[in-house]
Amino acid sequence: MDSIKTVLSDKIENLKKMKVTKVDGEVVNFYPYKIALVVETLTSDAALQTSLKEQIFNRIVDDWDNNISTADIRQVFQEILRLNKQAKLLERYEAYREKDIKKWKTAIDPQYKLNQLFNGNDMVVHENANKDSNVFSTRRDLTAGMVGKSVGLTMMPEIVAKAHLRGDIHFHDLDYSPLTSMTNCCLIDFKGMLEKGFKIGNADVEPPKSIQTATAQMSQIIANVASSQYGGCSADRADELLAPYAKLNYEKHLKEAEEWVEEGRRDEFAKTKTAKDIYDAMQALEYEVNTLFSSNGQTPFTTVGFGLGTSWFEREIQKAILKVRIKGLGKQHRTAIFPKLVFSIKRGLNLNAGDPNYDIKQLAVECATKRMYPDVLMYDKIVELTGNFKAPMGCRSFLQAWKDANGNEVNNGRMNLGVVTINLPRIALEAKGDRQVFWEIMEDRVETARRALLFRIKRCRQAQPQNAPILYKNGAFGKRLQDEDEVDELFNKNRATISLGYIGLYEVGTAFFGADWEQNPEAHDFTVKIVKYLHDYCLQWENEYGYHFSVYSTPAESLTDRFCEDDIEKFGKVKDITDKEYYTNSFHYDVRKNPTPFEKLSFEEAYPKYASGGFIHYCEYPNLKQNPAALEAVWTWAYDHVGYLGTNASIDHCYKCGYDGDFKPTARGFECAQCGNRDPKTCDVVKRTCGYLGNPMIRPMVHGRHQEIASRVKHMGQGEANE
Repeated sequence: MDSIKTVLSDKIENLKKMKVTKVDGEVVNFYPYKIALVVETLTSDAALQTSLKEQIFNRIVDDWDNNISTADIRQVFQEILRLNKQAKLLERYEAYREKDIKKWKTAIDPQYKLNQLFNGNDMVVHENANKDSNVFSTRRDLTAGMVGKSVGLTMMPEIVAKAHLRGDIHFHDLDYSPLTSMTNCCLIDFKGMLEKGFKIGNADVEPPKSIQTATAQMSQIIANVASSQYGGCSADRADELLAPYAKLNYEKHLKEAEEWVEEGRRDEFAKTKTAKDIYDAMQALEYEVNTLFSSNGQTPFTTVGFGLGTSWFEREIQKAILKVRIKGLGKQHRTAIFPKLVFSIKRGLNLNAGDPNYDIKQLAVECATKRMYPDVLMYDKIVELTGNFKAPMGCRSFLQAWKDANGNEVNNGRMNLGVVTINLPRIALEAKGDRQVFWEIMEDRVETARRALLFRIKRCRQAQPQNAPILYKNGAFGKRLQDEDEVDELFNKNRATISLGYIGLYEVGTAFFGADWEQNPEAHDFTVKIVKYLHDYCLQWENEYGYHFSVYSTPAESLTDRFCEDDIEKFGKVKDITDKEYYTNSFHYDVRKNPTPFEKLSFEEAYPKYASGGFIHYCEYPNLKQNPAALEAVWTWAYDHVGYLGTNASIDHCYKCGYDGDFKPTARGFECAQCGNRDPKTCDVVKRTCGYLGNPMIRPMVHGRHQEIASRVKHMGQGEANE
């Protein structure tokens, strides 16, 4: 793109002051680059491009003072093309417009969207790795979602809806919002609900009297919360949360011992019985979560954080969580997909040999080598990045430190209101190496995202407590509201987060600095500057609107495909950017280059400082079951470098021949690398195809796409629709 400043010369300042009135009456800033991009799509003749741009810009500046409508801009385009006797270009321009109009009409047509579902469109039916589209309840949810997407587009500002359709931004979870006023993910206030009791359906549930009852109640809460929002839900500090109920078990057994056990052995008896109760309770929770289905036909996307407790009860709960996961589900001991486990590491507690809970860290390492989970949170770094310590809300979304009117620190019961993600590689491709144009387009896209986020807030505020009793009236969101209360009191004053996401930072670096830019300090600083740019806007909006806007290193499953496919259509196959047919998720290092864990983490550690609303780092490993010390070495080194670290290891298992390792992707499905077995009944294949784990042997997402999915698994990272 030739410099717009050169084309406009001294008139550029006048043009920058102009506003554009959209078809729906919304007034936005005038961005000259948009005119330039349209001209460049019409002709590749550089001289003609420059001439047309100059004529169009001059006409606009000369004939309009401060405001011009989109209809006026179209008229100028048509007149200039006619004056230049460019009949073919005029025809292309009209076709360009017609295509845009047709795309809009198709997108808001519910019948068209339903036909995509009924005809088995792959990107519709398999958009989520943990939704089995063969199940009636899931089909019902997908059917409702298709209608929701069509109607939802007509409810939001047209500039936002069309930017979403073009692939400039992504309005997440369009199948749920804005048709409904649902919120996204949350940290459930389990403590308040278990201590005070709660109501589900027709049942008034009293506080539990044992750890078994406590975990049973937790599973019921999880199922109901998952049916009342569309994102993940988390239990923070589960070991500390459940310890008081384990103590009730201990006291009961101690009382039994007074009658049946000699005095010197009563404590031992009570602890032995309580330890068994704890294990059974945590095993029951694991099975209950994996057998539950929310109203949208999928297992609730659940996260359990633990690891900081020091009492006997808390340590036993930590060990039980890990031992249950290591054992696996059922007779074949399959890897559990949910809940996601997040283990906390803290210097002086469990980081190094000699720390009081170091033995549990070693158990966590063993578990990760066998089951990929737990991911790990580094206590001091999380406090540094987010202001205090807490588990993520779902796969990677973090709350910032917040205190109520009485000065009490609050984490549980808070939530995220939604995410809008910007397509960064598209901006880089449109800028064509011109950084000045890049920042101009960034400003435009960020402004569109702001409008989208404000709309999400507005929509969430329209909910009423009776719409989701478990959230608003029965304690999951902390304060219990009455029917006449405004739900916004749980959102405003920065209590809730609303997230500005981004994807494809790696491809932006490639566009400006070439395919091997990772070790280029200038390139690295430029990409960090992009994330800081988003962060600074979020701070500005937070001060202006009273909600915590956060930068979110977007979890992107189908979005890695969707944005790239849109850009292939627009720009073609661009080497090392679109020709991969996916975009690199978040701020991640391109793992096609096989960096060591230390190289990858060193490269990535600068970004979460400005993206503390959502982040996670992953390292790729071979089968580590015989070498847990290697994984522990990475965890220990990472403690002072990153806040949140996941393990991607080869844990596939063939029950037919006993093979452990990485199954081979083929056109017919994943198969055992040793005996060729691909029967889901005798294979356990687990991949991190989303922020949570997924089983591609039984989930339909990868049906017929196994090679493609396998080639992207390392790069995709996280699930797009459920965070």
